[in-house]
Amino acid sequence: MIGLRLRQLVFASIIALIAYVFLANVMFPASMGVALDSYSLTIVGKYLCFAILAVALDLVWGYCGILSLGHAAFFSLGGYAMGMYLMRQIGERGTYGHPVLPDFMVFLNWEQLPWFWYGFDAFWFAGLMIFFAPGILAFVFGWFAFRSRVSGVYLSIITQALTYALMLAFFRNEMGFGGNNGLTDFKDLLGYPLTSDGVRVWLMLSSGLALLLSLFLCQKLLATKFGRVLVAVRDSESRTRFLGYRVEHFKLVAFVMSAMIAGLAGALYVPQVGIINPGEFSPLASIEVVVWVALGGRGSLYGAALGAIVVNAAKTFFTGFYPEAWLFFLGAMFVISTLYLPRGILGALEDLAQQVKGKAPKLSQEGLS
Repeated sequence: MIGLRLRQLVFASIIALIAYVFLANVMFPASMGVALDSYSLTIVGKYLCFAILAVALDLVWGYCGILSLGHAAFFSLGGYAMGMYLMRQIGERGTYGHPVLPDFMVFLNWEQLPWFWYGFDAFWFAGLMIFFAPGILAFVFGWFAFRSRVSGVYLSIITQALTYALMLAFFRNEMGFGGNNGLTDFKDLLGYPLTSDGVRVWLMLSSGLALLLSLFLCQKLLATKFGRVLVAVRDSESRTRFLGYRVEHFKLVAFVMSAMIAGLAGALYVPQVGIINPGEFSPLASIEVVVWVALGGRGSLYGAALGAIVVNAAKTFFTGFYPEAWLFFLGAMFVISTLYLPRGILGALEDLAQQVKGKAPKLSQEGLS
């Protein structure tokens, strides 16, 4: 019951944040001075996108036992899908006299648009690819990995190798994704300038709503028979297989769903930060996501979201005031969490609340005596 209340508190806090931004930045006049500035909107929007990514990882790690060290790949593919749409909006203006090619292709002397860029001038097509690109990659990878019964540390290493290989590939200029610089200098989204405060408000609100929707859908999924089988796979994969369940199918579906949620997070992230480059594929980025989930509380979707927000807020503080101390702080928090907070921040809060509740009746009885 206490855990449920804490999860409800996290859910209500996200709703309260969305409601405040909507009222302060949309409904109330600017003269009241309660609206968030552009920088704050961007920072909060980033935190919410990272929270969605943490929820995606927790779905497969916390409830299925799949420790993926390559979720940054799915996040980045969703981001590149959105970035390609935004770049096509620039290309149509013919900045360098070429009305079709994005600017970086003109700079690299490309003569025609690559075939895999076709369709990204339409938002609906880009919206589909935000989910399909990471989903198809996850399906192909998971189909071979899970059918081969690769698991444990071996699967983690393979996922890390996957994202590292994609990072090296996207760094190459001939791949057609901007090379080392990536995609940047975006102008418009659906005809509205990205630099305007109104667009930043709606992007932040969209990130918050996407987080709420991800939490709700994952929670509903885990409450079904499918979710209970996932937990059984996590606790004892061999026993679940002996009971007659096609374990690889359950793992594959969960992995693909997690990848698609991560792709959505990347798509919302890119227009808010204004850039996507191969550095987002870095294995270190995937490891950081694992740290968020571990610190927040593995096996608790709300804990994973809370961990992502808390860790990135701490990162913003330390990199701004004590940049040399950030990695030491992050490492210390991970060690402390592993040794003393095995259930993460949310689990520790649940235990503390349980202890306080357990002591309350005893104190009242002593008072009566």
